[in-house]
Amino acid sequence: MIQFLGKTNINFLSKKYIALGASAIMILLGIFAIYQIYVGNANLGVDFAGGLSLQVRFSQPVTLAEVRGALEKAGMKDADIQELPAEKKVLIKLKKQQEGAQENIEKALKENLSAKGPIIESVTEIGPKIGARTKRDALFAVLAATAGILIYIAIRFRFHFSIGATVATFHDVMAVLAIFYLLDREINLIFVSALLTIAGYSLTDTVVVFDRIRENLGKVAKGAMTLEALMNRSINEVLSRTIVTSLTTLMAAVALFFFGGEVLHDFALAMIIGILVGTYSSIFVASPVVLLLGKNSLTKR
Repeated sequence: MIQFLGKTNINFLSKKYIALGASAIMILLGIFAIYQIYVGNANLGVDFAGGLSLQVRFSQPVTLAEVRGALEKAGMKDADIQELPAEKKVLIKLKKQQEGAQENIEKALKENLSAKGPIIESVTEIGPKIGARTKRDALFAVLAATAGILIYIAIRFRFHFSIGATVATFHDVMAVLAIFYLLDREINLIFVSALLTIAGYSLTDTVVVFDRIRENLGKVAKGAMTLEALMNRSINEVLSRTIVTSLTTLMAAVALFFFGGEVLHDFALAMIIGILVGTYSSIFVASPVVLLLGKNSLTKR
């Protein structure tokens, strides 16, 4: 592995209480965001709020301003429009069920954009009950992933490590959720898939640190150094690898953000935030939790 930073000797764990305090605030904000999503006060997508989604193909290139202008003439100012320029397609979403909405959209497009050759390719209607069930299923998926992480780390490492990895993963998911809620970004199934991807990335980054801590626990003679010093040494030994991995993954997410198109824009944004938060949590959340829980037991062999 390229030594991006060389040998470092940073006392990361000296700031553990400040880091854990900041992380606790992010977790609380994430829980608050979940409550707002549950009661319907967040910016929910059609998947969760219910509504109508139409995919429209045009024979000629069309701009979002032209489509939006046509819909506004029909009194549909609340429509969410996404462009698929490479395919000359537009995705139109209405988050609230409206009487005759599909017919009104078709009429507005034909009357105002007939020269562009609009054709309705697909229509998806999601009722409020289905949206509520989708919200429950999405929450269950995130909780099931977290439980799986707890079991996996408990088997591979000691139980203290599983608690640290679970807290760090939960922190990352809550932090990204809180930031998206504060930015008023749309919460939909694509965003949920990003959260699950972030959970997997966070676990991988944390396991790298935990592996080195476990190795050093076996190498260092009992009583030769404190557990905090040993963990700081372990984090510094893998710091270069952690940064290189994070930067390469981040470059891919940034490229997706700028060039992946409108549909993947929020997914890429969530991944960018998740990579940064996940790198932080593997050092400043997972390790301090293990240190506080295992101070008296991990050094016993």
